[in-house]
Amino acid sequence: MRRLPPLNALRSFESAARLGSFNRAAEELFVTPSAISHQIKSLEEYLGLKLFHREKRQVQITVAGEKYLVAVQHALDELDGATRRLMSAPNTSAVTFEAPPAFLNRWLMPRIKDFQALYPDVELRLSAGGVSYIDFDHSDLDMAVFFGDQPLENVESHLVHRSVVVPVCSPRLLDDQKVESIADLRNQTLIHVSSRRNEWQRLLRQANVSMTGHEKGLSFSSTQLALGAALEGLGIALSDKALISRELQYGQLVKPVDAELLTGKAFYLIYPKGRQLTYGMRVFRDWLLDVMGLSEGVK
Repeated sequence: MRRLPPLNALRSFESAARLGSFNRAAEELFVTPSAISHQIKSLEEYLGLKLFHREKRQVQITVAGEKYLVAVQHALDELDGATRRLMSAPNTSAVTFEAPPAFLNRWLMPRIKDFQALYPDVELRLSAGGVSYIDFDHSDLDMAVFFGDQPLENVESHLVHRSVVVPVCSPRLLDDQKVESIADLRNQTLIHVSSRRNEWQRLLRQANVSMTGHEKGLSFSSTQLALGAALEGLGIALSDKALISRELQYGQLVKPVDAELLTGKAFYLIYPKGRQLTYGMRVFRDWLLDVMGLSEGVK
């Protein structure tokens, strides 16, 4: 049997301790100061110790109260988060999922029908993000794909795909211009993603080719825009192989030279540590890891 004090008493204690005042706690909780005092007194009697020193019109939290406050705030935060998740997505077959835009549009979107055919009872709720920070505590997210040098801390993390980029361009670009070696890339318009500007230099240096400093270039804020420019024949872009497999398959993009660069970054599937997976979360996790691992050999 759990020994749990009344929830109202805990809320009154947490508010008064955080605000340092019974009156301000009463305003926050829309009750009278005497109600706050009564709730905290009953909590002290339940615990058998003092949580506040009372001096005239002032109160000061005790050492025991400070220790208890940390645990109470954590418990209330957990309860709040679980309640929000349940109210926003009561269907255990629904999965609220976030991923970088390029991953969503170029890898996941073309394969959603495959997932739906296997699990027609699971509803995917998708949003773009996952580039720098993912906040599970203040959102209704169930799972996310994060792109970075290493997985985030304090979450359950599964490696999905190590990023390997290759040069790609529209086949129209090669109709008029000859690219026979990696060194010839220096004579082309090189398309950069602003957050990854050193990738071209690293790829060339890997092949013992130095940049002259006079190369033509275009820079875009995202992989989506950079690949859009490559598809329009504006230059040669670097893209992760997993994100352009369909364009390569249908000939919309081609690799002008045989070269690739292991960037050191990766896509990770993450969700809150200790989170009990719903049916939808579990099957989506297993499907994502299995399909991406089989198609790209990245597991």
